[in-house]
Amino acid sequence: MKGLFARLAFWGLAGAVTVLSLTPVEHLPPQALDGWDKAQHGLGFALLTVAAWRAYPAQAWCARGVALLLYGAAIELAQSASGWRQGDVADWVADAVGVALGWVVVVALRRISAPWRAKTN
Repeated sequence: MKGLFARLAFWGLAGAVTVLSLTPVEHLPPQALDGWDKAQHGLGFALLTVAAWRAYPAQAWCARGVALLLYGAAIELAQSASGWRQGDVADWVADAVGVALGWVVVVALRRISAPWRAKTN
């Protein structure tokens, strides 16, 4: 059940990122700060990375990272093709920074939980 919940959470988050990324800008709340768009990309992909680790623990890190980077590129391409959004390489770079940040969080969580896991085995 834990694995199913983690997968549903991951795919729900991925769906939310997709919808928000492809929604026309006029239907989104105005941005209060310059650069907030890049921070949103980074945060979203950091959360996706952590969620992917929980949802698919048996997958190699590289496979999850590459899949998320391809997903980010696909969103930027879809935005370019939409006619109401613009794809931006800088957004994809922010996605990549988010994946790297998510990986750092995963490594930290694994190190923190390692002593606890060793006690329960």
